[in-house]
Amino acid sequence: MELNENADIDTSQVEDQRGSGGGGGGFGGLPIPGGGGLVGIIITVVLALVGGYFGVNQLGGDSGSSTGDNTNITQECADKTTARTKLDCRNVLYVNSIQAFWTEAEPEYFGKQYQPAKTVLFSNRVSTGCGAADSGVGPFYCPADDRVYIDLTFYQVLAKQLGAPGEFAQPYVLAHEYGHHIQDLLGTEAKMRAAQKGGSEAEQNLQSVKLELQADCYAGVWAHHATETKSKSGQPIFKSLTDSDIQEGLDTAKQIGDDTLQKQSGGTVNPAEFTHGTSADRQKWFKAGFDSGDPAKSCDTFADGSVVQGD
Repeated sequence: MELNENADIDTSQVEDQRGSGGGGGGFGGLPIPGGGGLVGIIITVVLALVGGYFGVNQLGGDSGSSTGDNTNITQECADKTTARTKLDCRNVLYVNSIQAFWTEAEPEYFGKQYQPAKTVLFSNRVSTGCGAADSGVGPFYCPADDRVYIDLTFYQVLAKQLGAPGEFAQPYVLAHEYGHHIQDLLGTEAKMRAAQKGGSEAEQNLQSVKLELQADCYAGVWAHHATETKSKSGQPIFKSLTDSDIQEGLDTAKQIGDDTLQKQSGGTVNPAEFTHGTSADRQKWFKAGFDSGDPAKSCDTFADGSVVQGD
């Protein structure tokens, strides 16, 4: 994966809240929908299997959002000689690419206008429209305020504790979260929540799995088109994306499957508690999106009966 050094970095698509202390009330606070119930805050990311990784967070306690200051990141990313060596600037470019793709793709494939969503960079904890959250929940999308939230130190956990060190893991994470934004814009997320009502916990979890796997598929679709995306000045954002990069995405999907996380925690594999899908399912749907490049034809996980068939 090679980024184009001539592509301008649009930092207006992120909100830098790092160091703002935004977090509302100490450690934790934002529950994660795990099917029907609201799972408690995760203290260490490795134990997050009950809520999963890269999810949608809908319900919380006190809502509200902090404000950021983009002065530093804008100055940092304006220097083209050093910007691509910096983690935050590279991630801004990933966001730029993902949103450039969906700006064109949502009207083309779904007949609806894309509405941009900012990515909030935070450290330790943050206040959101879905409630207060800390870094332990991992990256997430909040439909209440249409924002993606991430503490970039999560990538260290992903690499060192979860066994997914590849650099392409980073845009995969962001593309998955923007997949949730597309679901929100299309009404898929609201329909899924309605379908959960009245079902058993296992049935509600299955609906959550289908939502998450569709977001994986949408991430694969973006990867298919990533080298076509351009910055505001018309420069390609990516110079290249290789088979090795896509394999890194697949390896990441494998490491964050519900069954793999349950095994890693020392527990038994219990499909009834899955909220994001097995490793095999997550790989399958990311690859389905990547192979086709068509989100309308290839990403209907709700019509697929093969999901969450644990080994």
